[in-house]
Amino acid sequence: QVQLVESGGGLVQSGGSLRLSCVASGFTLAYNAIGWIRQAPGKEREGVACISMGDGGTRYADSVKGRFTISRDDAKNTVYLQMNSLRPDDTAVYYCAADRMGPGECVWRSAGLALNFFGNWGQGTQVTVSS
Repeated sequence: QVQLVESGGGLVQSGGSLRLSCVASGFTLAYNAIGWIRQAPGKEREGVACISMGDGGTRYADSVKGRFTISRDDAKNTVYLQMNSLRPDDTAVYYCAADRMGPGECVWRSAGLALNFFGNWGQGTQVTVSS
């Protein structure tokens, strides 16, 4: 059974840090592009980070560049999102997603990370940043 499970969310003060984890079962993360996507109340989904298959090239949304880091542990079949210098506007539900039927490379357009390639999603983990 193909499954993605996120964890690590919580409540943190502005300026704090959290590390989100995304554990995959039923498939190998390293053979797919994996994205972290967030959705705040009343807002559209936003791709914040993505790691490509294989060599693991990474790219970030401008809103998180320099503060968030995506990484992959192939032995654990897990992708992480290290979030530092958190701000109240980072508050959202964070999802990890895999492009199991996609190109395996992160596709960024002028509007941001292309989400249509991501066919498998986790249940999400809530991140709340207080001011």
